[in-house]
Amino acid sequence: MNEPEHDPVQNAQRWAFIIGVIALIACAIGWVTEPAQFFLSYLAAFLIWLGVALGSLSWAMIHYLTGGRWGYAVRRFFEAAMSTLPLLLLLFVPVFFGLSYLYPWTHAAERTSDEVLRHRQAYMNMPSFVLRAIVVFAVWIALAHLLTKWSGEQDATRNPEPTKKLRKLSGPGLVVYPISVTFAFVDWVMSMEADWFSTMFPILICVGQMLSALAFSILLLAWLERRTGLAQITGQQTFHNFGNLLLTLTMMWAYLAFSQLLIIWSGDLPHEISWYLHRIAGGWKAIAAFLFLFHFFVPFLVLLSRRNKRRLGVLTSVAAMIFIAHAVDVWWLVTPSIFKTGIHVSWLDFAAFLGVGGIWFTVFLNRLQTKAIVPLNDPRFAVAATV
Repeated sequence: MNEPEHDPVQNAQRWAFIIGVIALIACAIGWVTEPAQFFLSYLAAFLIWLGVALGSLSWAMIHYLTGGRWGYAVRRFFEAAMSTLPLLLLLFVPVFFGLSYLYPWTHAAERTSDEVLRHRQAYMNMPSFVLRAIVVFAVWIALAHLLTKWSGEQDATRNPEPTKKLRKLSGPGLVVYPISVTFAFVDWVMSMEADWFSTMFPILICVGQMLSALAFSILLLAWLERRTGLAQITGQQTFHNFGNLLLTLTMMWAYLAFSQLLIIWSGDLPHEISWYLHRIAGGWKAIAAFLFLFHFFVPFLVLLSRRNKRRLGVLTSVAAMIFIAHAVDVWWLVTPSIFKTGIHVSWLDFAAFLGVGGIWFTVFLNRLQTKAIVPLNDPRFAVAATV
């Protein structure tokens, strides 16, 4: 980017920081006045933005491994997002202070009365929870660091060695990603229910993260395309490719979500079905309907059209819809674990989303400006541009 191109990014960075700081101050007040609600809202907000970073990590590895012209327009977005993982580790620290508000396995009375929690005690305890969180973050940060380092080396030389390193690490990295997410989200989300489990849940989380990261990148591309050199490598075909990817991930998310529901509902086991029962109790039904409509049905119908996928305005609108719907989905996964009888919305839900998101976006934009917006010296880029 040259200097004039920095203006919109720097202005957005300034406003993101201001909004983030104000919202986090509000969250600090909520921590004192409503600690239980604060930790619940904060966890949901943290998981939303963590999902963008981890989804970006997975997309970056897919692109390093496979190539493809579609990825060069958004590769810097993926790299900047996954570079925020050290910040996210720091932002996760407050959750450690709220474990007793969020997780039933932290209470002796709950463990005494629930046989499943007693059996899980050797695994689900505070020291193990903290240790596993540190380990998964270390894995994610190491992956992101090496990949961004080698991507920078690729920009600086025509030697194909950095490209080979990116490919060699991305293959195993795409195996490590869902495994590490499984450990993390079993701890952070699934264990909020005393004895609920689903083997399909972690992969559903991974697909949701990839979907939110892709939607986020499309929104950024629409914002920055005409303000940067990205316009030189984008066009209708690029947007069509992104539309195809959005459609594919939308269908995959819906398939996994419905399959999980179908299997658990048909099994009709109390320790499994209860997770869904209090997510459709009272006003929570409206949230479930919202997710069906705007996380799947409407995007699916719109993206079936080839013409719509080639129109940036339509594609951007669908991406925004999916991103918002996924944020609601993460909130819906977390909040009913505590408020089981009916929908519950707090001002802290919005404050935490803006607080974590504002600080995260500030660092994201900072990292985005450290490299040329268009990747350099990738030997596959010249080939992709000719096909």
